[in-house]
Amino acid sequence: MTKDLRDIDAIAFDLDGTLVDSAPDIRAALNAALKEAGFARFDLDTVRTWIGDGPDALILQALRQQGVAADEALRAQLRRAFDAATLAAPLQFGGVFEGVAELVDGLRRSLPMVVVTNKPTPLARAVLDAAGLLQPMAGVYGADAAAQRKPAPFLLQAAAHRLGVEPARLLMVGDGPADLLAAHAAGCPAALVAWGYGGHAAAAGAPPAWRVATPQQLLLTVRESRGVRGDEETTTTNRVF
Repeated sequence: MTKDLRDIDAIAFDLDGTLVDSAPDIRAALNAALKEAGFARFDLDTVRTWIGDGPDALILQALRQQGVAADEALRAQLRRAFDAATLAAPLQFGGVFEGVAELVDGLRRSLPMVVVTNKPTPLARAVLDAAGLLQPMAGVYGADAAAQRKPAPFLLQAAAHRLGVEPARLLMVGDGPADLLAAHAAGCPAALVAWGYGGHAAAAGAPPAWRVATPQQLLLTVRESRGVRGDEETTTTNRVF
């Protein structure tokens, strides 16, 4: 399927599993928090399946897996340790997905970009900065409260409002069902990437979306739809906040 992007004025990217392969770092932060509290730790394949709903949901899943009653004080303790570990090493073990740096560099010449993620904003900004992807973004919209988390439309609506575009002209690019459901709820078109953590699961219950096989495909489709040459140097002015 080829997507016509002439009616798109901006792009919102999910973070974990879409821009960055951060699962190894999320696992390290989770295990550091669990070890500090005296709980069992988990392997990468297990943690990867839990990524997408933010650290609070991740911690709750880890506790439930061990049959531990997740009282508020314990969850808060683990969350503080998780945040500290993440900020100390935002992207030590993972990295930017292949082709994403070129995608972001190419798109910044055509469209404003934001990040819309269930990772809290301070953690998201730290990861983006470590990945070298913070500066090109016009905004970072993290889920700083449970009610803001995708699949709720709040973050996409806030991004569209701040960018001054209609939600129908903001493309949500993500790797899982929460991204597609949030886009549907907000009235945004959506693209599902094949290289992330939740793309296959999305097919079961999420709304239809444009399937993107590689970052290069997305970049080329944007250029073709908008008549942008590969060597065009016109840039979009973005402001990070």
